[in-house]
Amino acid sequence: MVYIYTDGASSGNPGPGGYGVVLVHGQHMKELSAGFRKTTNNRMELLAVIVGLEALKKAPLDVTVVSDSKYVVDAVNKGWVFGWEKKGFAGKKNPDLWRRFLNIYRKHRVKLQWVKGHSNHVYNERCDHLAVMAGKKPNLPVDVGYDG
Repeated sequence: MVYIYTDGASSGNPGPGGYGVVLVHGQHMKELSAGFRKTTNNRMELLAVIVGLEALKKAPLDVTVVSDSKYVVDAVNKGWVFGWEKKGFAGKKNPDLWRRFLNIYRKHRVKLQWVKGHSNHVYNERCDHLAVMAGKKPNLPVDVGYDG
């Protein structure tokens, strides 16, 4: 079982933001993060999950994604994203990321689990720190898919 812990952050929403990811498999741990000059919290939450899944070198794997994002967790666990997909994501935000998510999601056996943010969950706190720090770096790139 692979565990992917994720978080995203944006100051201003929209504003500078970033994501943080911690991958855990047995004794191995890897951290990933990046920031963008103008984005939203929801984009960073979703991108964190995508980047975590894309970092997996083998497929299919059993994966548990742990996120404090109701936006992401509910969209998948309640099946909303699959309905949005059938309607071509008409009227939905972040269709670029949702399409990318579904592509990598379908390569694994993924379970999404919600965790309350800022509740002293060690990995969630680490992901939050990585996301916040990534969004504060100088010369951040453009979030190409953000259309706000």
